[in-house]
Amino acid sequence: MKNRANEIVILSGKGGTGKTTLTASLSKMIKNKVIVDADVDASDLFILLNPEVKKQEKFRGKSVAVINQEKCTHCGLCEEYCRFDAIHQDKEGNFTVNFYKCDGCALCTYVCPVGAIKMSEEIVGDWYISKTEFGDMVHARLIPGAENSGNLVTMVKHQAQLMAGEKGLNRIIIDGPPGTGCPVISSLSGAKYTIIVTEPTLSGIHDLDRILKIAEQFKVVPKIVINKSSLNNENVSRIEKFAEDNNIEIIGRIPFDKCVVKNLEKKLTPIEGNCGEVKAEIEKIAKFTESIF
Repeated sequence: MKNRANEIVILSGKGGTGKTTLTASLSKMIKNKVIVDADVDASDLFILLNPEVKKQEKFRGKSVAVINQEKCTHCGLCEEYCRFDAIHQDKEGNFTVNFYKCDGCALCTYVCPVGAIKMSEEIVGDWYISKTEFGDMVHARLIPGAENSGNLVTMVKHQAQLMAGEKGLNRIIIDGPPGTGCPVISSLSGAKYTIIVTEPTLSGIHDLDRILKIAEQFKVVPKIVINKSSLNNENVSRIEKFAEDNNIEIIGRIPFDKCVVKNLEKKLTPIEGNCGEVKAEIEKIAKFTESIF
C-alpha cells in the first residue's frame, strides 16, 4: 500500500488502566486521523465518541462442521474420530456439532461415508465504518465466545488504512486490546508507535514489562503514560527507574481525580469539564503525540 498512514496503538497490559479513556481524549484533540477501536472482544470506545454507523459488514471466521441430518446414517464415525470432542449424539439420536469446540480440521468430512458433513464459514462478528464529530472511525464487535479476534483486528486496521488513503490522512489512532495475546499482536503489527498506559501497582509494572517485550519484537517504538500517578509515589519511582534503564520515554503522568469518574458517568472524557491537572496532562500528551506522528 502506497503512502501507508502511521499507526499509533494505545495499549495496556491489563484492563481498567484508562487506555480507552486516553484514546478517546486523544481522538478528540488530534487532527487528520482515522480512529480505530481494535478491542473487538469488549469494544467500548463508541460510548465516548458516539459514532454514527455508515456501513456494517459481517465478519466470517474459521470454518466449522455442519451435519445434514437428512443424509446422516447415524454411523457415529464423526463422533468417534473427532479429537476435539465437538460432535455428540442428542436425545433424538441425531449427531450435532458444538461450534465452540469445533476446530475446523475437517476430518469428519473425510470419515463420513455418505458425505453428510460439510464445512461452513462461521459468522463471528461485525465490523463497522462510522462517522464521529472528531473523524471517521472503524470498529468491530466479536460475538461473545467466538474466536478469530486477531483476524478481526487485522480487518479493522486494513479498513482504516484504506480510508486514510482515500481521504489523504496520515494518522491512525488505535485503541488496542488489553493484555498480551493474539489481538495485541495483531494491533501492533505494522504500527510505528505504541503508548502503553500503566498504573503505579505491582501488577501494572509486571504487565508493562511483558507488553514492552512484545513491542520490541515488532520494532514498535514505545512510550509510557502513568495513569493515577498520584496514588503511589513509590511505584511511580519504580516505573521511572524501569523506563530509564530501558531507555523508554515517559510522556505523561496523569494524576488520580474523581472528576474523571464523574465525566465518564456522563459519557464525557477528562478533557471536557473541569478536570484541572488531568486535562492539562492529557493536553500535553496529545501535543507530544501529534508531533511524533
